[in-house]
Amino acid sequence: MNGYGEASEAPVIGMAEWDPASRRRTFLTLCLVPALVVLLLLIVYPLFYNILLSFSDASIYRIRDWKFSGVRQYAMVFGEPEFWLVFSKTVAWTLASTFLQIVIGVSLAVVLYQGFVRGQKAWRIILLLPWAMPQYITALTWRGMFHGDGGTVNAFLAKAFGLPPLEWLTSPFETFIAVTLVNVWMGFPFMMIVALTGLRAIPASVYEAAQLEGASPWVQFSRLTAPLLRPVMLPATTLGIIWNFNNLNVIWLFSNGGEPADSTHILVSYVYKAAFTYYRFGWSAALSIVIFVILFMFVQGFLQITRQSR
Repeated sequence: MNGYGEASEAPVIGMAEWDPASRRRTFLTLCLVPALVVLLLLIVYPLFYNILLSFSDASIYRIRDWKFSGVRQYAMVFGEPEFWLVFSKTVAWTLASTFLQIVIGVSLAVVLYQGFVRGQKAWRIILLLPWAMPQYITALTWRGMFHGDGGTVNAFLAKAFGLPPLEWLTSPFETFIAVTLVNVWMGFPFMMIVALTGLRAIPASVYEAAQLEGASPWVQFSRLTAPLLRPVMLPATTLGIIWNFNNLNVIWLFSNGGEPADSTHILVSYVYKAAFTYYRFGWSAALSIVIFVILFMFVQGFLQITRQSR
């Protein structure tokens, strides 16, 4: 009440706090906080600590009292001939694995998409098993199958083609071929699922018009299917490059960390062994940063090429 007996309006305080839109934004922001904390603890902090470690002389002899050494570790990385050999193997491994995964995955997707194939759901489940199974089980199973004496692979090659037993686990070249095939086996179902999803998005009328024009199956695939699948296969290819480039599990489980004689190493297994077998922490940190930069530039170059080809 004021002096004239009239009711005065109470001041409005904190209306924004009671605004439904503001409360919703505040709630969503609070929901992001746990994810941000986990991101900082598991990605950002280890990354910056690894960068700091790469400029040090940390090793098994200097775990706590390591000192700043500048770019000495990076110079040592590029100065070792073994690095360039492993790098070339990593590029070959990545390109071969990704290419074969795409070819096999897209081919199976096209076959399964045809209406005359019976039991499509069952086939999809069966073909998805290599990707769904734990990698360590698949790698160890294939290691037994590639055994030189009683392995299934040599038995099949001898019976089907009359070939002598191959030393899949003791010869550097054969071991690298075997571990690449195992990696392809694990990765092609992902490409198949992505391609099947892309095929379902293509209108049936497109193929009906092509058939009326008398286009052969190969012309339909090369002129229609492949271009229309490109938008979904490009992200899958990028992911495949990243996964294959950093796939430590297959190398470590199938060839026991690069055996025979460290001949099947890729960069990620090479840096893991240098860190936790030889305890070259500073050198390993520098190499891991080099791997990150190489992979980043590799993916950016691939994306740039694909953009220009559209």
